[in-house]
Amino acid sequence: MDDIEKLRQMIKESNNIVVFTGAGVSTDSGIKDFRGQNGLSRETNIPLEVLLSSDYFYSNTEDFYKFYKEYFSPERIKPNITHKYLKKLEDEHKLKAIVTQNIDGLHSKAGSKTVYEVHGTTYTNHCIKCNKKYDYDYVFKKEGVPRCSCGGLIKPDVVLYGEQLPKFAFENSIKAISDADMLMVLGSSLVVYPAAGLINYFNGKNFVIINNDETSYDRDATLVIRRNLSEVFNELDKGE
Repeated sequence: MDDIEKLRQMIKESNNIVVFTGAGVSTDSGIKDFRGQNGLSRETNIPLEVLLSSDYFYSNTEDFYKFYKEYFSPERIKPNITHKYLKKLEDEHKLKAIVTQNIDGLHSKAGSKTVYEVHGTTYTNHCIKCNKKYDYDYVFKKEGVPRCSCGGLIKPDVVLYGEQLPKFAFENSIKAISDADMLMVLGSSLVVYPAAGLINYFNGKNFVIINNDETSYDRDATLVIRRNLSEVFNELDKGE
């Protein structure tokens, strides 16, 4: 039995699947990952851990927004086969939750309902002074640094380096993963903590990792597939 058939069988026998997704899920939608061969880290002179840090946002706000608007606009991107297949699993009542490190909103765009965005989202923003909410359109189409009607600085609802993960998403992710009978890790290097540490709450039967590169959790997995995600999910979809 090849790896795709093994994966299909695991999905078939599972009734409480949780998926943990990283940047590799969105690369086939045209979004660069951080650390891959053609990742964002190769296009910047400043480390991403600095560019996307809370300190840099407040001390170099104009430069932060130049970078952020160039690389993180959600308007041009669309869900790919992986996002769509996960939506189908949710419709079949097999997939109970998606825990994602991604801030691109593509799981929700594909129609998935239970999505815990542990690193936040580019779709919403708030004024740090009065907490007024703004949508992504306002931020990405505003010249320079976006300001609130009260004059306060507007900040994207994304978790920057140095900030805590949102409590609601984090706590619900722990519960979802703890209750799951199958956990699939898709397109994540599992090196960014504390999000990657959520994997340790899984106590179910089948632990699957699908990623182009090796991860430190591979030895613990029931099944490891090192292939392009779109290829894997296209084969799964066509075989049904």
